[in-house]
Amino acid sequence: MSLLNDALRAAEQRQNRPEVAAAYAGQSQSRGRPRSVFWPVVLLFAAGLVGASVFWFMTRTGSEEMPVEVIASPAPKTTMAPPIDQDAGTEKSSIDSQSVGGGQDTIEQAVSGIENEPVSQLPPAPEPPAVVQPEPKAMEAAETVVSEPTPEPVRRQASNPEDAVSEPVVAESKPAQETEAPTPSVKQVRETPEAIDRRVSRELASLLRGGDAREAEQKLQELAATQAAIASREVFARQMLVQEMPDRALAWLPESVTNGDAGLRLLRARALHAKGRLPDAITALELSVPAVRQNVEYRVTLATLLQQAGRNTEAARHWSALIAEDDSRAAWWVGLAIALETGGEINSAVRAYSQAVQLPGLSPSLADYVRERLKSLQAG
Repeated sequence: MSLLNDALRAAEQRQNRPEVAAAYAGQSQSRGRPRSVFWPVVLLFAAGLVGASVFWFMTRTGSEEMPVEVIASPAPKTTMAPPIDQDAGTEKSSIDSQSVGGGQDTIEQAVSGIENEPVSQLPPAPEPPAVVQPEPKAMEAAETVVSEPTPEPVRRQASNPEDAVSEPVVAESKPAQETEAPTPSVKQVRETPEAIDRRVSRELASLLRGGDAREAEQKLQELAATQAAIASREVFARQMLVQEMPDRALAWLPESVTNGDAGLRLLRARALHAKGRLPDAITALELSVPAVRQNVEYRVTLATLLQQAGRNTEAARHWSALIAEDDSRAAWWVGLAIALETGGEINSAVRAYSQAVQLPGLSPSLADYVRERLKSLQAG
């Protein structure tokens, strides 16, 4: 375009020079010369317009056909359009001008006549095509790789004002064994000696019912090595008395153990009585006599053994204590009546026998004995 403007300015200067020379020389201008200058200028101007149009059309078509390739990649890249060669467009326009005007010399002469023509009349120069650049959001949308979420940094708050700048602290991943909290174990309550004794006594009773006395005795031996085992000793000794094994029962009923427990003393007295040691049995029972409500069996055994030993007054006293607690037992009335009759208290014995006959619960043999003694005492 700069060459075209220079040519137009040169043509304008050539057009104005002959007129000035003629005015100063006083020569008359001929009518045929303006035509010879006018037509080349018109042709040159038309050629310039055609060249500019062709150049503008070619540059526009090239910019539209040139695809802008957008490549989705991790880092956005700018695709630049190919540069426009203005010299090539100028050369092409000059070639087109030569073909229209009829030669390079003719074009230069015509262009020099219109060199000083205003620039505003010329067609505007085409603007370079805008280069399309991909936006960052489009590039991010084109990415198909989904990144894994990263742990958010933990902000550590400084205790001092000087250390107010928080530093990101990334929590370290610990192994599964360290992060998992240990499963709280069920706290087992430790058994007391009494609880262990009760548990073992139930095991011994089960073994004895099954006839396995040896294994039961072995368990009792293991327990007795660590504690007194009152309940277990009682279960085993009672079963031995039932099986008429007083010696085996006495082996587990020493005085060091029975002196502190009324139940074991009672078993020891029965084992001694079974062996024919009546005085030792009474001595063991009289060591510490419990109340009737605490141990009724203890009092009945003591009253019976005292009666067998001829200690009727003491026996009657224990029978009376039992009847005072429960007067519905016919056997206790019979025991009292025998103790009173043996002690010489006949009237009290008759009343005791009469009371026993009126109560239920006597065995047939004992009932016959009571009726016989009652008739005998009444007949007197």
